[in-house]
Amino acid sequence: MRKRKHVRMPLVILIAAALFVFVIAVGTGDIFGLSIGNGAKDLILVNESHAVPLGYSVKTVELRNGESIGEDAYPQLQKMFDAARADGVYPKVNSGYRTASEQRRLFSENVSELRAKGMSYTEAENETEKSIAKSGHSEHQTGLAADITSDGTHCSDSIVYSWLENNAYKYGFILRYPADKIDITHTNYEPWHYRYVGCKAAYAMRAKGLCLEEYLKL
Repeated sequence: MRKRKHVRMPLVILIAAALFVFVIAVGTGDIFGLSIGNGAKDLILVNESHAVPLGYSVKTVELRNGESIGEDAYPQLQKMFDAARADGVYPKVNSGYRTASEQRRLFSENVSELRAKGMSYTEAENETEKSIAKSGHSEHQTGLAADITSDGTHCSDSIVYSWLENNAYKYGFILRYPADKIDITHTNYEPWHYRYVGCKAAYAMRAKGLCLEEYLKL
C-alpha cells in the first residue's frame, strides 16, 4: 500500500487565507459569531473628553429642508416624525449633521458674540462649551444627532419637546442632555437635542433613567 504524502501548505498562503476570512467577517458584520454591526457605531460616545474617532466617516441622507442626518438614523427618524404627525405634532430637524468646519464656525461665532458683551476670551470659550461643543467633540458630526423643533406653523416647540420626551425612545432616540444630568454630560439642558442609539439602548436608558455616559459604564 502506498503511503500518502502530507503536503504542507506554505505559511504565506495560510496567512493570506486567514486575512481573507477576517475581511469577509468584517464586511458582513460578524467576527467569530459576534455581531459588530451598526449597534457599536450607534453607541459611539462623543463629548468634551471623547472626540470623534480619527477616520470616522458617515453617509448622510438629505432632508426636504436641506438638513442632513446619518443614513443609519434616518429610517427611525422618519418613522418617529410620521408618528408625531399622526398625533397632530409637527417636528422638523432644525440642525442635523455638521462637518468639522461648520461646527468650528458655530463655536467661534458664539465666542465672538460673548466677547462683544465684555467677556474675556477664556470666559467666552468656557461659557460657549456649555451649549456648543468644540469641533471634533460634537455629536452632530456623527450624523446620529439632531436638534428637533416645531415646523413653526402647526404647533409650538414646547409641544414637540413634550411629545419627543414621551415617545422618542420608542424609535431609538434619547434626550441627550437632560436637565438632571448636567453634572455628568457637562452640557446645559437641551430639550431639542436628540441622539440615535438604537431601540434596545433607548428603551434601557428610559427604564433606568440613564444618560449615555451612565449607560456605557454598565
